Amino acid sequence: MTNDHDGVRELLAAWAVGALLPGDERTVFSHLARCETCAAEAERLRATVRLLNGTPDPGPASAGADGVLALALRTRRPRTPEVAPHAAPYAAAVAGLQALVGELDGRWSTPVVHDWDAHATVAHLVAADEHLAVRLGLDARVPASRIPEGSRPGEAWNRRTADVIAHEHGRTPEETVATWAAQATALLATPEARDPELAARAVTLMGLRLPIADHYVVRAFETWIHTDDIGRAVGLPVPPPPDEHLRLLVRLAVRILGLALQGAPPVFLEVTGVPEARWVLGSDAEPVTAELTLNPVDFCLLVGGRYAPEEVPRAETGDQGAVRNVLERAAALAWL
Repeated sequence: MTNDHDGVRELLAAWAVGALLPGDERTVFSHLARCETCAAEAERLRATVRLLNGTPDPGPASAGADGVLALALRTRRPRTPEVAPHAAPYAAAVAGLQALVGELDGRWSTPVVHDWDAHATVAHLVAADEHLAVRLGLDARVPASRIPEGSRPGEAWNRRTADVIAHEHGRTPEETVATWAAQATALLATPEARDPELAARAVTLMGLRLPIADHYVVRAFETWIHTDDIGRAVGLPVPPPPDEHLRLLVRLAVRILGLALQGAPPVFLEVTGVPEARWVLGSDAEPVTAELTLNPVDFCLLVGGRYAPEEVPRAETGDQGAVRNVLERAAALAWL
C-alpha cells in the first residue's frame, strides 16, 4: 500500500460486498471516520452494490459492512480546534461515542455496566470529565454535590457520580448527551488541549497526580472503555483505539502500574504490537522471576476492569505467583 488512501481504496470493494477480513474492518472504520473523500466513495459503492442486488438499504443500525459505514459516517463531526498529540486520543474517543449514541434510540434503558443503563453510563462520563474540566477553568454543567469535607477521593468520586446520574435520569437521554458533548468539546478547546507546554503542568485529580497531558489520556481511556461497554450491551461492535492512541494508553497504564508494583517480585512485561513496549516491573534488586505477554487491547481492558486477572488472554512463563500479582495489581487500578 503506497499510502493510507490507496490502502483503504483497495479495501472498499471488499467492504461493499461484505467480504472484508476481520482485521481490515478497523482500518476501514478509522479512515472513513476522518476522510470525507473515501467516505463518499464508500457510500457510492454501497449504493451501487445494493442497486445491482435489488435490495433495500437496511438502515444505520445494521450489522456487518453497513454497520461499519454507519458508525464511521456518524463519527465525522464539524472540525474541532486542532489538538496536540496528548489530546488526540480523547478527541477520537469522543467522536466514537458520538457515533454510537446515534444508534441508541429505544435502547437507552439497556443494562450496561455496574448498575447503570446506557443513559446512566453517559451521565457517568459527564461526572468523570468534570474533574478535569473544572480544574481547567470550565464551569460545571450539573448541580454541585454536598460531599463531606475530608472525604477520601474514592468516596467523593462515588458520591459525585451517583448525584450526576440521579440528576440526568430526570432529563432525557438526548439532553444528557448534549451536556456531555458540550463539556467534551469545551475540554478539547482549552489551551491545554492544544499546547503541550501548558499541559505539562501536574495536577491532582481523583487522588492521582499527573501532568494535564496524561489526564487527557486518562479521559480517552475511560471514554473508550464506556463506549465499548455500551456497544457490547446493545450488540454494536466498537473498534479499539487506533494504534498510535493505544500506545499512549498502554504506556500511561504501565507507568501507573509500575508505581503500584514497587518492591514486588520482578516480572518482564511485553505488550505486543507496541514499539519498545517491554518493561521490567517490580523490584530492581532481584532477578526477573517471570515473563508476561499481553496484546494492547486486552491489557487496557484488564486495567479498565473489564477482565478478571485469571481470565485475560496472555502468555506467561516462570513464577506463576509473580505473574498473578502483576495481573491482580493491574485489575485493581480500575476505577471505571
